[in-house]
Amino acid sequence: MGFVAARWRRPNDLASLNEWGLGGRSFGSWITWFLVGGDLYTAYTFVAVPALVFSSGALGFYALPYTVVVYPLVFLVLARMWSVSHVHGFVTPADFVRARFGSPTLALAIAITGLVATMPYIALQLVGIEAVLKAMGITGHLPIVIAFAILAAYTYQSGLRAPALIAFVKDSLIYIVILAAVIYIPAKLGGWDSIFDAAKAKFAATPNPNDGITLTAANQLQYITLAFGSALALFLYPHSLTGVLASKNRNVIKRNMSALPAYSFLLGLIALLGFMAIAAGTKPVTADGKVDTNTIVPVLFDQMFPDWFAGVAYAAVGIGALVPAAIMSIAAANLFTRNIYREYINKDATDAQEANVSKLVSLVVKVGAVLCILLLDPQFSIDLQLIGGVIILQTLPAVALGLYTRWFHKGGLIAGWAAGLAAGMWMLYLIPNPANGKQHFGGSAFGLQNLGFDTTMTIYAGFLALIVNLVVAVIGTLIFRAAKVADGEDATRRGDYFADEGDPDVKDLDLAGSH
Repeated sequence: MGFVAARWRRPNDLASLNEWGLGGRSFGSWITWFLVGGDLYTAYTFVAVPALVFSSGALGFYALPYTVVVYPLVFLVLARMWSVSHVHGFVTPADFVRARFGSPTLALAIAITGLVATMPYIALQLVGIEAVLKAMGITGHLPIVIAFAILAAYTYQSGLRAPALIAFVKDSLIYIVILAAVIYIPAKLGGWDSIFDAAKAKFAATPNPNDGITLTAANQLQYITLAFGSALALFLYPHSLTGVLASKNRNVIKRNMSALPAYSFLLGLIALLGFMAIAAGTKPVTADGKVDTNTIVPVLFDQMFPDWFAGVAYAAVGIGALVPAAIMSIAAANLFTRNIYREYINKDATDAQEANVSKLVSLVVKVGAVLCILLLDPQFSIDLQLIGGVIILQTLPAVALGLYTRWFHKGGLIAGWAAGLAAGMWMLYLIPNPANGKQHFGGSAFGLQNLGFDTTMTIYAGFLALIVNLVVAVIGTLIFRAAKVADGEDATRRGDYFADEGDPDVKDLDLAGSH
């Protein structure tokens, strides 16, 4: 399907970022729903969320309010982003920032932030495939190398059309597997009351005061800020914006923001697999003396399902890794091409040159992701992704707030971005993980006692870092304005806004904001 996608809705020429990287900006409601859903609900989600519920209990359900809250927020931001990108031909969030604030430096900071945050995310899709292979008893990295070689080939040929077409298969398989699991497995385990009783008994017997089937006083703030911070971060990732910009009009985005919460319902069912694994007595795979909790769902499927259906479930996870990995690599390649190659290497690049550079960079990104798995401990990729969420949040003032106001000075935004990153890295460095003996970068739950408070409560480090970013950006803007430092020109004010058929809002778009 990935290779056939090159001929699906084929334009006269694929040699442009609009066609190769955004599918011709022509996807309707159904395609966008599957594409964005397949992009956001990844193989890693499929294995990591129930693994967190299995090991920590209620805290793992943070993903549910996070995906419920995210769509109203996104409704406000991404429909507006689509309009201005549609008018000006923007392909990446850094394109918008470059035009909005007239600052190549700020745009470069946003582009590098997006690249750094996306790379480990791609590697994590491999962690999802590897969890399935471990559960099957397959060792070695050859299957992953083969899978990503095929992924690289069809993405190079077909661009965004490939994951868009394959997403239909991926999402259909996942819905079938999960709906079957929540009916079949509880019936075999004696019903939901037995499952929750088993989970409650397990957490009551552990020494950790912060696990359990309900939240504790110490982790409620962490739960709230992690859910809200993750919601703010989700659509700042470049690959999220790629799926949205491929839509043919604003109405497609509006309909999708209304329909995508169906995936949140699915995510809640996926999270419950963690409690089912406790009731079933499932043990994660242990390799080289290390327990890999990410294997808990594949092992549960192998334990509970007939062999043929376990194979279907494993296929769902495998394809669930390849769809988002393709979109992420395209988004990363577009960032490099538009905001580094075109801005600093070849200012007069043609559409064909841009497309060729993006194709090559998407290959490099995939090779880098495979090397992360081959050369590094997979736990390192998970840690990098944790850091990636904190990093990408620091683009919120320039990207999301920039859509609504031009009040911030470009110098203030750069200062806020730098301060937020520094604060985030400092907090993550101070967080230990007693479970695996790590002293630093052991999680995202920052203890408030580190700030001098007499409490055991924790808070999401990315949320605090974003507050630091905003405070510094406001103070920096006031200082630059008082000093009468020249600001960049707002290029989004140039040109006439126009309305597409079925898109009456575009002509009314006004990005002037306050100044």
